[in-house]
Amino acid sequence: MSKIRILPEQLANQIAAGEVVERPASVVKELVENSLDANASRIEIDIEGGGTRLIRVLDDGEGMDEDDLLLSIERHGTSKIQKEEDLAAITSLGFRGEAIPSIGSVSQLTIISRLKGNDLGTKIVLKYGKLLQVHDTGCSYGSSFEIRNLFGNTPARRKFLKTARTELGHIDEVVKNYALGAPHVTFILRINEKETLHLNNSLSQEQRLGHVLRYSGSFIPIRSTETHPRITGFLIPPEKGMVGPAKLRIFVNGRAVKDRMVVHGVTEGLRSFLLKGKNPAGLINLTLPADEVDVNVHPAKHEVRFRSSQDVHTLLSQTVAMAMAQEQERMQGRIFAKAVHKETTRIPLDEKPANTGFFSEQPGWENNSISPSYPKGAATTYTSENTNKKIQQSSIITTAEPMAKVTRETDQQPATKSPTGTYKSPEHNLLVIGQFEDLYIFCKNSEGLLIIDQHAAHERLLYEKLKKQFLEKTIPRQNLLFPHTVELSLFQVQLIEKHTEEIAGMGFSIREFGGNSYIISAVPAIAGHTHPAELFNDILEKFGSESIFGKGGGYIDTILATMACKAAVKAGTKLSLVEMDNLLNEMAKADLFSHCPHGRPVVKQFSAAEVKKWFYRT
Repeated sequence: MSKIRILPEQLANQIAAGEVVERPASVVKELVENSLDANASRIEIDIEGGGTRLIRVLDDGEGMDEDDLLLSIERHGTSKIQKEEDLAAITSLGFRGEAIPSIGSVSQLTIISRLKGNDLGTKIVLKYGKLLQVHDTGCSYGSSFEIRNLFGNTPARRKFLKTARTELGHIDEVVKNYALGAPHVTFILRINEKETLHLNNSLSQEQRLGHVLRYSGSFIPIRSTETHPRITGFLIPPEKGMVGPAKLRIFVNGRAVKDRMVVHGVTEGLRSFLLKGKNPAGLINLTLPADEVDVNVHPAKHEVRFRSSQDVHTLLSQTVAMAMAQEQERMQGRIFAKAVHKETTRIPLDEKPANTGFFSEQPGWENNSISPSYPKGAATTYTSENTNKKIQQSSIITTAEPMAKVTRETDQQPATKSPTGTYKSPEHNLLVIGQFEDLYIFCKNSEGLLIIDQHAAHERLLYEKLKKQFLEKTIPRQNLLFPHTVELSLFQVQLIEKHTEEIAGMGFSIREFGGNSYIISAVPAIAGHTHPAELFNDILEKFGSESIFGKGGGYIDTILATMACKAAVKAGTKLSLVEMDNLLNEMAKADLFSHCPHGRPVVKQFSAAEVKKWFYRT
């Protein structure tokens, strides 16, 4: 007797249901997709008992007549594809023809549908896969699917469901996803007869996203210059990024999917803007030819496969990076707008301010020094015999100073005293109030109060400068008066041999001294005041972590960020008014300035209305 048997239709449907109907949210997903494919403009979802007692999905779509309704409950009955070639270019959300019979095999299913143009609709009733009723009925145009007692005939499946609250959370996520993917459709979700979501089709996709994420701020718009594939979307500013991977909604040709490659591409575009542990949040729409994406790789259609995944990844990261650059321009326009009067009363450089006990005294009021003091043992020191010459040559940092240059002599002129006793505002158009905690620079601009983290701001400026110099192989180096000897491990020696060219390109000059000993004879000039061995060991550690960054060269950016961090003006460093002006001028001209390379925000703006609200003056 043969061991192999053909499974009964009912059992085959239940097995198929195991792939398609994982939980109540799977039922909602399949039915909402069918409604969208039917060109519905309004979809209502009712849930009771966590989805096991009742799921009802009502739409005003095209509807079905009796013949189509009976065919829809047969396995592989579908109107979405007709021939083999259609599988290579699927444009609908549903296409397999398994959803309705699979759902019907594990529930009590009632379908009522009326085709537009027909006087009456059709009602059919199934009980765990068996057809009980078929008859005409009066109803509105569209379709209504009512599922009761889900998994009633498969108690083992129901036993493995989570709590009703958890299952409702999954349903809520499905509905919100498709409400975002189809902004032209009104979505209404009711749970236990209470309306929990109502997104009218008058709301834009951006407005819906703010509602779904409970975010009331402004988004960063994403738009690619390419048309195939085309990328659009909205991202929450990176400093407000969220913890957890589910905050980035991804749509491929209108289909809500989960794709790690897309998330990684967006994250790469936000590199050096996103804090460690935070994830991008927002929405990404990918539109590309149907034959360039395979949506048939997952039983529940949660995942897709791209024909040219690397090209999509590259375009994503470039598009997001471009959007961030454009956002920087908009921020510069808001922060450094020329609304503060050009002639503003400023404390003369040769006068000492009164010590109020709140803002620290500025260094150099007695001697006009604009370079902060450093402890003995710094690689080099810099003094000037002429104050004006010093102001022109200085900045926060030069390659010959402990702090690297952020101002060019031709770009910045010192504030000059006018006959009326006022000082012309520098290029940044901000009124500098003072320095707090020797770390934060307080300013006034056209929008109110502005607070700047001096270390984070300077670190970003140096990082961008180092990246440019590294690519151009022009990072200046500083020879050490006394070369430094370091003892390395075997692994570190292997790293040096592997990355000799990159290490040299970063401004180091090293040579073997025998065994595992190496001599450091030159270091990057920008970090000349740091300890050579400490900086070199930090960089080798980052090279050792190369594998965690993949093939994108992220470890190089991390190393350059480390160099910039060690070279930047530190917290606790008192800055003179000229030094603060120089830093702000460079921020006003920089392409990227709003976050340090590690993702910490550089600036915080408080509106005048916010300040007044603190003191109940509104």
